[in-house]
Parts: sequence; structure tokens; C-alpha cells
Amino acid sequence: MRRVGVVVNPIAGMGGRVGLKGTDDAYAEARSRGAEPRAPDRARRALRALHDADPTVEVLTYGGVMGETVARDAGFDPVVVGAPDGGIGETDAADTRAAVRALTERDVDLLLFVGGDGTAVDVAETLNECDDDTPMLGVPAGVKVFSGVFAVTPGAAGHAAATFDRTETAEINDVDETAYREGQVRSELRALATVPIVEERQASKQLGGGSVAGLAEGMAEDVEPGTTYVLGPGSTVGAVAEHLGFDATPLGVDVWRDGDVLVRDGSEAEILAALGDDNVIVVSPIGGQGFVFGRGNQQLSPAVIRRADLAVVASRSKLDDLGVLRVDTGDPDLDESLRGWMRVRVGRVEQRLIEVV
Repeated sequence: MRRVGVVVNPIAGMGGRVGLKGTDDAYAEARSRGAEPRAPDRARRALRALHDADPTVEVLTYGGVMGETVARDAGFDPVVVGAPDGGIGETDAADTRAAVRALTERDVDLLLFVGGDGTAVDVAETLNECDDDTPMLGVPAGVKVFSGVFAVTPGAAGHAAATFDRTETAEINDVDETAYREGQVRSELRALATVPIVEERQASKQLGGGSVAGLAEGMAEDVEPGTTYVLGPGSTVGAVAEHLGFDATPLGVDVWRDGDVLVRDGSEAEILAALGDDNVIVVSPIGGQGFVFGRGNQQLSPAVIRRADLAVVASRSKLDDLGVLRVDTGDPDLDESLRGWMRVRVGRVEQRLIEVV
């Protein structure tokens, strides 16, 4: 019988939709902006997929909000190996590390954690401290989900936890959130981890190369009067903004219409308030991963996406490296509607069809 240890960071990802680009050291600010917990629902989806794939799996977890509640919701009768001192908003990295230590003592076959890159660092460093080579796999729930230890969706994580039979080494990278909120990417390799070899595990974030000047110019030439443009993060979309006459927020979402910047570095609520009758979201997939939504741009929520057309821009070299695109909006129905063949602008007038899987 396979034994899966489950650790949930209950506040992971709360800062995304309210524009904080992370929740480390920012829980109170996220709550003051109206953020709601995101990780428990992501955990529940993963564990339901695990239960569907193999209901005989033995789940071991930490108490309450760190795993027990969602495991029972998913149909398991988990073995509880400990409990945090508090509830959502009161747990911290020390609780995550304590949970990992307790689970390794029970000889689990896999550590399935729910969070972002910061949580991944906590799990990996604790395993290293324990001199334990138990494989780990992430359920993507944070704002920053750039490391190669995450499945592409919660459902994929649950299925992989039940079915994997081989492992390999992957990198864990983390970003300084304070600098990230100020538009600076300060990323460093924090750990190497043993992970399952599964098809639906994402790659570490890489930078896509190639000139984007032509596609940015073409995108700017095609803007329509009266249309509201929602510009996502990244240097490629930043080049589009430059042609529109303003400096984009490098790692945030801006809203522009008829020559005016309506919102800078907006939250979900601010973006929704600025939308008009005709709206276009301009985004570029993450290099090395292919995510159009759900990684670093959670402000572009399902509510925002449903009110807009979509313009995806990317260099040819980036698309060549990716092969496919991915979406993880948090709304399975919306994800399904976005899958299929999508046109991506790769030049001033050229477009390329690429599949969203």
C-alpha cells in the first residue's frame, strides 16, 4: 500500500489576486485587501484525484488546516501525525517544517505539499536536514510557482502521487518577494529535490529569447479605440506597453485605454472596475513552462478572463522551446474552454497556432 504524506500551506497564493505577488510576510495585508484562502481548495482537488486514482492509498498528514480537513473532505481517513498551533493565518514555515519531519519519521513514499516556491524550499530543506531522500511533489497553489517540483495542475498532482514509479532530481528556485513586488526578479537556486518522473510536471522557469520588437509594434498598431487592454506581466508584454507609450509594471498587471493608463499594478478588483464593454487581455506564456494563466498573474482571475478577449504574444524561439501552452486559472470549466488550438502573435503580422493542453 502506498503511503502519501500531505502538507498544506493554508495561506499560499492568497496574495495573487489582490496584487501582492506573494503572501510570505504579507498575510495581514492580503486579508485587508479582501483575499480569501486558495490553497485548501487546491489541496482538495488534488486529494480527490488521488482518491479517484487509488482509494487504497494511506494518507498521513498534519492536523486541521494543514491537511486533515481537506483529506477527510476528499474521502480519506487520514493518519494525523501532529497539529499546528493555530489556524489559517497563524501557521508559518516552522509548522511546515515540523510537519515534514513528522511525516518522514513515518516512512512515507511521497511528500505531497500544497503551496508555492517558498513552501517547496521549506519542504526540501527539511528533507535535506533529515538526510531523507523521500520524493516530493507540489500542488501549485502559490503566486510564485516557478520551480520544477510542481505538477501542472492539482488534479495532475493527485494522479501522479498514486501512479509514479520512477524519480529524478529537479531544481527549486525562489524569488525575493519584497524585490518582486518592486518589479525586480532576484531568483536563486535554493535546493535540489527528488521528484516523481511524470509527464505532467512543469519545468523550472526559463527566460525565452528572441526579438519581440516586431510583435510589440504590430500589437500596438492593432489597438482599437474604446477597447480596454489588460496587460499582464513580463518583458514581452512590457514591449507592447512601450509601443503604447508607457512603462509597464514589470511583474504586475496594468490597464490601458485610449492613451490613458487606468490601473497600474492592479488587483483583481481594480482590474474588474476598470473594464469596459470591449476588453482584451494581452499575455505572454512563461518561458520553459508555457503557462498563460495561473503562474504569477492570478490577478487575471476567471472573472476577469470571462469578460475579455485574449491576445497571446510570444517570440518564435519561446514557442519552439515550449511546444504547448497551459492554463491553470483555478476554474476547471474555464480551463477546459481555453484548451485547444490558440493563435499566438509571433511577429508584426505573423501568427502561429499552438495547442493549449
